[in-house]
Amino acid sequence: MKLLKMWNQISLVKQIAIGLIVGIILAVTIPEVASSLTIFGTLFVSSLKAVAPILVFFLVMASIVQHKKGQQTNMKSIVVLYLLGTFLAGAIAVVISFLFPVTITLKESTEELTAPGNAVEVLKTLVLNMVDNPVNALVQANYIGILTWAIILGLALKNASDTTKTFISNFSDAIAKMVGWIIKLAPLGIMGLVIGSITENGLESLLDYISLLGILIGTMLVMALIVNPLIVYINVRQNPYPLVFKCLRESGITAFFTRSSAANIPVNMELCKKLGLDKETYGISIPLGATINMAGAAITITVLTLAAVNTLGIQVDIPTAIILSVLAAVCACGASGVAGGSLLLIPLACSLFGIPNDVAMQVVAVGFVIGVLQDSFETGLNSSTDVLFTATADFRKRLKEGEQLSINRQSMNEDVSEKVVNG
Repeated sequence: MKLLKMWNQISLVKQIAIGLIVGIILAVTIPEVASSLTIFGTLFVSSLKAVAPILVFFLVMASIVQHKKGQQTNMKSIVVLYLLGTFLAGAIAVVISFLFPVTITLKESTEELTAPGNAVEVLKTLVLNMVDNPVNALVQANYIGILTWAIILGLALKNASDTTKTFISNFSDAIAKMVGWIIKLAPLGIMGLVIGSITENGLESLLDYISLLGILIGTMLVMALIVNPLIVYINVRQNPYPLVFKCLRESGITAFFTRSSAANIPVNMELCKKLGLDKETYGISIPLGATINMAGAAITITVLTLAAVNTLGIQVDIPTAIILSVLAAVCACGASGVAGGSLLLIPLACSLFGIPNDVAMQVVAVGFVIGVLQDSFETGLNSSTDVLFTATADFRKRLKEGEQLSINRQSMNEDVSEKVVNG
């Protein structure tokens, strides 16, 4: 009982760090015994994935239903940041790929995978996902469809009775509370996921692709630690790193191990609540970010495409590279609508350079080989940035309104986004 009390007094981030360390130790020392503990990771991710669609549906609907006429939600600024971040990620990936060109080994055989043939097919998939049966959208975790129906129902219920609005709001709060219970199990879940990753995959299989992984992960780190902080600084004119590191710690770490932006939606919601952000705004921006804020996907598409280009000896000029950045950003935003995500959109980018589809699919197969780390870093960057840009837009708006905000280290450590001082 005393131990449990002491455990509850430790912050969640420290609890997760303990779970991470314990998982590594167990996986390395007693892998046979530890492998049975992977069930905790499976249960954790499955629980998050199970609750996330319902949470998004009711939270978005509640946000729209409760929204008062004339009240600003700041969504325009957030969407601009999402799109800007995704485009810059593609552009940075182009620059780094030019500075540090890498090649890949293309094998004769590849997996039987079906990639979209062109951008029209991607857009068609997105539109069809929007008009999916609402029940099917919830069952299949089709977030584009869930968002669409939540918005439509929210608008349809704008003039509903106060009792109906209260019910929707209370139901949304109840699901959010359930999410809080699940997140408390994160240390056990992360421990199980770490054990599973080490015992099942290991790192030996990744040694042949160390250069490619270095470029991929390096570009994502540049985006997370240099470009994103710069975007935050331009908007709030304060030291961005306390906020950046908090988002990486509390959102990026869980996203890294769950490797699912959808599963991390509840985690991001909880973090936004901690940061004191506007519920009506983050209730929409976080699930939307999980579908269109895809900086990591833009990097993956660009780096792997240019690796194939270098391997085949194709010369790339600056205008084509710029087009690739734009195409990577567009493809990345559509990645959530394509089964297989960012990797299966690589053939679209490859087609820009006249690379045949069979060769492009071999590049996709390489992506699956390094997917253990690539997907983890990609998801960590994507998901943590959802919260970062939502907070940035919120803080910028409040600064413009005359509030004096501080996003210093102390306020971040206290799980409070700011100290408001009436000036």
